[in-house]
Amino acid sequence: MTVAATGPVFSHLHILLTAAITAALTTGFAVWRLGRDAWIDVLGTGLATGAAVYLWRTSANMPQLNDDGLPHFSANDWLAPVLVYLFISLYATLRPPADRQRFEQTRALAVLTALAVNVITI
Repeated sequence: MTVAATGPVFSHLHILLTAAITAALTTGFAVWRLGRDAWIDVLGTGLATGAAVYLWRTSANMPQLNDDGLPHFSANDWLAPVLVYLFISLYATLRPPADRQRFEQTRALAVLTALAVNVITI
């Protein structure tokens, strides 16, 4: 017997826009922290962030994970930034950044951005 889930699920367009906003803001933070000379890391960080948010929110787009267990915060809101941290960490493992401290600051800003954007837009 299958139990039908009820509650909010989001369109792929809505999720894509959320991912794009997160990636754009993260790219801006990356330019600020890493500088324009590190354009590969700036783009890599932005793309990793957008991919993490899009892939997580799309694959976990079910009512149970979109319900706000804590007022205004769902499990998906909390978990999307975790995937952002993981994706950016994997990126840094494959392509070690020139300035580790600034890269870690960029990663922290990406995680906070992902949390804020996911809470506000979804």
